Amino acid sequence: MTGINFGTPQESVNQQIAWAHSVGAHAIRVEIPWSTLEPSQQGQIYQPALAFTDYLVNQASSAGIKVIALVMGTPCWASSAPASLLSNCVPGKSNKAGTWPPRQPKAYGSFVGFLAARYGSKLAAIEVWNEPDQANEDYLAGPQKARHYAAILRAAYPAIKQADPEMPVLAGSLVGSNGAFLRELYAAGIKGYYNGLSVHFYDLTLAALRYTHEVQLASGDSTPLWLDEFGWSSCWPRQRIQQEQACVTPQVQASNLTNIYRSLARTPWVAAEIVYELQGSRSEDFGALTETGAQKPSFAALRSVFVSPFGKPTPVTVRLRQRNGRVVASGSGPVGDYMQLEAFNGKRKVYRSLFTLNRFNSYSIALPAVLGTRKLSVHVFQYWQGVARAASASV
Repeated sequence: MTGINFGTPQESVNQQIAWAHSVGAHAIRVEIPWSTLEPSQQGQIYQPALAFTDYLVNQASSAGIKVIALVMGTPCWASSAPASLLSNCVPGKSNKAGTWPPRQPKAYGSFVGFLAARYGSKLAAIEVWNEPDQANEDYLAGPQKARHYAAILRAAYPAIKQADPEMPVLAGSLVGSNGAFLRELYAAGIKGYYNGLSVHFYDLTLAALRYTHEVQLASGDSTPLWLDEFGWSSCWPRQRIQQEQACVTPQVQASNLTNIYRSLARTPWVAAEIVYELQGSRSEDFGALTETGAQKPSFAALRSVFVSPFGKPTPVTVRLRQRNGRVVASGSGPVGDYMQLEAFNGKRKVYRSLFTLNRFNSYSIALPAVLGTRKLSVHVFQYWQGVARAASASV
């Protein structure tokens, strides 16, 4: 789970870890800001920030939870940002210069190597940077992003492995699922410099995973995917959209999380699923807990699926009715992938429609009037589940 903000009071760290332990989480993903821990010069670690990191990692370890260390944020002294940004860069503070890649990637490598040596098996993995392909450039700014990210990764991997050969290294942190940026990364030489490819897919999560895996295989890459950021905001009906994602109800949020974990439970090429996030805030409702710590339905849902992940996802349903001389097919299904409707007249397929569910995981499709309203059978299935789990109805 993702949840603890860097630098929060120890009481908050303790509470967050207690909640993560209570829900049954095995790992938490935490941002470790390079710019905060090494603010002034290479090799000079800011001791209060290090003390906080030590406390967080050790408290999690004591609770049987490992930390995925997401390491990002370039210090002022290392940033390749334009002079106009560097002139306003304050060491140790969040700023635009910190989103630019380091001038010397080896400086980043030295820092993540330090983390690997210090924390070892208490970390589940070290994740190299965050969302380099994000269009808003909140995490990696400037031109030639794929080339710069590949340079960071190629510096980080050997440094981490030298410090701890068993430490998993995660590359990617990709938000794009069309494969374009991933292909650029392959061209820039990332293969062989990671143990897992991390992805952050909020829309059509299963379809995005499947296509990314296909791009991997086509490029000769069989490393596992880590879905280490995904989720839904339970902001409906107060809002329609939040953080570019469609708002859902608390009940739909719980159902969606359950169905994604169950759908992936038997997928050997997905190594981990990290839900965003443990606790919500005033501006975000993605948490399994509210801002005040009250449990949403998704908290109990996660606790259940962590204990028993191999249950079946919600089945697809379909019912047919007549309206204005046409057959209307409606129903519901599990979240995460494209759906397909096929209509038959006897054994002859007469219509096919590819579609997605709405935010409440339901659909309504009017068949063409030319098909008539009699002697039709309709099958609907989710691509991830396959035709074998299709729902059927006839008129």
